[in-house]
Amino acid sequence: MRILFVKTSSLGDVVHHLPAVSDAVRAIPGASIDWVIEEAFAAVAAMHPAVRRVIPVALRRWRSALWHPAMWSELGAFRRALAAERYDAVVDTQGLLKSALVAKFASGAKHGMDRASAREPCAARFYNATHAVPRELHAVERNRRLAAASLGYGANGACDYGLRAEGAAPLDAGGPFAVLLTMTSREDKLWPQARWVELGRLLAARGVKSVLPWGSEAEHGRAERIARGIGEALVPRRFSLEELGRLFRAARGVAGGDTGLTHFAAALGAPTVGLYCGSDPALTGLYGCARAKTLGAPGAPPAAAEAFEAIW
Repeated sequence: MRILFVKTSSLGDVVHHLPAVSDAVRAIPGASIDWVIEEAFAAVAAMHPAVRRVIPVALRRWRSALWHPAMWSELGAFRRALAAERYDAVVDTQGLLKSALVAKFASGAKHGMDRASAREPCAARFYNATHAVPRELHAVERNRRLAAASLGYGANGACDYGLRAEGAAPLDAGGPFAVLLTMTSREDKLWPQARWVELGRLLAARGVKSVLPWGSEAEHGRAERIARGIGEALVPRRFSLEELGRLFRAARGVAGGDTGLTHFAAALGAPTVGLYCGSDPALTGLYGCARAKTLGAPGAPPAAAEAFEAIW
């Protein structure tokens, strides 16, 4: 069976889709799986051994270059890449208008959530078959349920993210280290800076250095301020997703807010604690990972000592 999954972004959403890929290859012997994904996150899809072909799309970049000839050339090449394959099922687990339109370019029966289930109800108009998926389920289970209904199997069995990150860590911290993911996409999700400093000092007292990755200039500045407060901390160069995967695997533990990288670390099997302040962990908490714990709730950020005790 030839299957195309459409899950383009964001990083957390991409990670939450991985167990659906594992389910499909477990339930359908010989299944061949391709995946359309934003170019910035393509490395994550490539880390799942069951994904035969990663098809990058650049919707975010194209939106800012609508009148540039190169954009239309890239879009044409992308459409040709999709049209080159005939799929038995095209499954859009994103549930947005943009992802439904991407799925429309592919050749094969299109599946997605019905109007009551999709994040953008208008997306349901573009599918050949729609499926009801309860909104109150965790995002991982919503993806698994939709894939199972679309491909004709039961969404049973253990949650398996299937990620592989091979190789050495991209830095030498000079001893044991923990990764502190201090950045999030929303202000209300940020764990207080003073608590990051307190956590880093607790780690330093145990002989564990804090490593603070970053992805933008604003995040770099925040990481530098927190590192100065900790003292025994390192702000490295900017890492790629592949490098971050190897960093997480080598770390004694990872702490982060509700951000895609925290979910990525947990999915890789790193000891991880999610620090929630502005989002509901019942819907987007760290899920199905034996070495991960989720702390806090909207308006109730966890204490630094609680985070430390959770995994160290």
